[in-house]
Amino acid sequence: MEERNSKTLSARSAVLSALLGSHPPRLPARHLVRIGALFGIAEGTVRVALSRMVAAGDLSQAGGHYTLSQRLVERQARQDESRDPHTRPWDGTWEVAVVTAERRAPADRAALRHAMTALRLAELREGTWLRPANLVRAWPEIVTAQCTLIDGRPHADPTPLLWDLDGWAAEARRLERALDRAEGLAEGFLVSAAVLRHLLADPLLPIELLPDDWPGAELRARYDAFDRRYREVLQEHLKG
Repeated sequence: MEERNSKTLSARSAVLSALLGSHPPRLPARHLVRIGALFGIAEGTVRVALSRMVAAGDLSQAGGHYTLSQRLVERQARQDESRDPHTRPWDGTWEVAVVTAERRAPADRAALRHAMTALRLAELREGTWLRPANLVRAWPEIVTAQCTLIDGRPHADPTPLLWDLDGWAAEARRLERALDRAEGLAEGFLVSAAVLRHLLADPLLPIELLPDDWPGAELRARYDAFDRRYREVLQEHLKG
């Protein structure tokens, strides 16, 4: 779902949140209009937003249905991965990516930073990224073209330098309470978006590096149960 911190949504954010949370990411215009109405967004405003998003390449349109672009489908895949991460047993090895390309255009620098964030690496210092080697995924070309990849073992655990685990855990517990309290479609929609955004920020560290009371698995389990119930109610609303 689309990122948003306020108690309401713009038309664009409402549309993206709805499509990012749909499988497949394709909805008829009338459903997107009804979702916008949950937040007091007029039908005309939603339809203007849809036209602009098609023009910007965020969506494609055919037969009255709107579908996410490939770029946003990749974002949805990252969102799905954050709910059910693909991990492997950790043997203590860390992945290290060091930028060694000498000349890089600003666009390449930005693309690399985006890719590293998606891969859940953290930047120890400028041009040096690392994380425990416990995730199952491939290195994209944007990384291999700019970086030298190294497997290593730090002498001291750098986790506290790289991630604010206490902050992430505190927000996760707040969101667990918000899921329990959420009432109505609009509030549920906003809480759902907030949880998915927070899961995307989970570094997905091996259990050996996490506090004993780490709330990641509990937040995922609570969200999955909430999402099943919420989707059923939302679908009934969209049929009305």
